[in-house]
Amino acid sequence: MNGAMYDSTFNVFFRLKYAKLYNAVLATPMRPSQVALGEIGWALLRGTIYAMAFTLVMVGLNLVRSPWAVLDIPVAVLIGFAFAAIGMTGTTFMKSWQDFDYVILASMPLFLFSATFYPLSIYPRPAQVIIACTPLYQGVVMLRDLTVGVVGPDLLWRAAYLAALGLIGLYASGRRIGKLLLV
Repeated sequence: MNGAMYDSTFNVFFRLKYAKLYNAVLATPMRPSQVALGEIGWALLRGTIYAMAFTLVMVGLNLVRSPWAVLDIPVAVLIGFAFAAIGMTGTTFMKSWQDFDYVILASMPLFLFSATFYPLSIYPRPAQVIIACTPLYQGVVMLRDLTVGVVGPDLLWRAAYLAALGLIGLYASGRRIGKLLLV
């Protein structure tokens, strides 16, 4: 989440507002949706490298309990896709560097309350319902279940949720870049 999201926010903001890179790119036959796809794809490469490193550490520490864990890397890429796409969409609305406080304001609670550190059951019921709806929680459950071998159809619904979020963000990013630069 962090690698892909920060790559699609801070770097995109600099290229959009200061380097004016996308103005030059859109002077070619490329479309705004292709710019968004390229940036999100680049952010996913970074996220994939992080996922592979963490997976290797888990294997090295003998923390993997199931052969299903081989799907951890694609799931981590899916998580990165959702967050990179939504992060890039949010970046297109930012006016200054101070607006990145909102990125941290959104990502920190998602990280802390994703059931990574504590089980969902320790939270009050209203908080459990809210946490269970967040994208990072869905990703954490998928990764945990695959790593320990608890595989069921609910993993497909969680994957569809993350994929839909990523596709919505990808579409919105392309539209916003087009609005901002093709005036």
